[in-house]
Amino acid sequence: MGRPFRAEKAGIRIDLDVAERELLGHLFDQVAELLDPGDGDGDRGPVDPLAAALGLGPAELSDLARDGGAPGQAPLPPQDPALARLLPQAHRDDTDAATEFRRLTEYGLRTRKRDSLQLAGAALRRADAPVLTGEEAQALVKGLTDVRLVIGERLGLRSDGDADRLQDLVLRDDGDGPDPWAGLAAVYDLLTWWQEHLVAALRPPAGRSWRPGR
Repeated sequence: MGRPFRAEKAGIRIDLDVAERELLGHLFDQVAELLDPGDGDGDRGPVDPLAAALGLGPAELSDLARDGGAPGQAPLPPQDPALARLLPQAHRDDTDAATEFRRLTEYGLRTRKRDSLQLAGAALRRADAPVLTGEEAQALVKGLTDVRLVIGERLGLRSDGDADRLQDLVLRDDGDGPDPWAGLAAVYDLLTWWQEHLVAALRPPAGRSWRPGR
């Protein structure tokens, strides 16, 4: 398997095929939608768009507060654990300080994350094999981080032991058919590999301060 990302003078070249780029762009779309404070899905409660996109069915989540709001409001901490990973609580020992910090920062954080996901998604969908500018490459790194956080939460990854369990899930074949979460675990594994290679491609050669697209 070749390198998925290569540093060139013009920027970072993506050596993913069309289907891989489309998958990644689709995942970015779903996480951007998760960051959007929508109204849920009728009486069934909110639907996790990432879980639905991967064919996992409605997520088993509690009622999700409309916690995005507009600037100046004091949104509640997300009840969805995956969203809470994207929008973590500050000042865990001081509820009032945490609420004030969330009021001042959450709207902007949601906006920046969504903008970054959308920028990277648009670059991935260019018709030719894309060469990313520095801004696009950084957006792609951030997007991969956010998608992995969401998928990792859905898979219950908390420790090294959980990571070992994930690997076992990807490789296991016990004759009873595929585990319903094995596909998601394999996607997480692939995203991790892609992100490692992208970060390596962005690392400047020793003794140089090279930046892609500059």
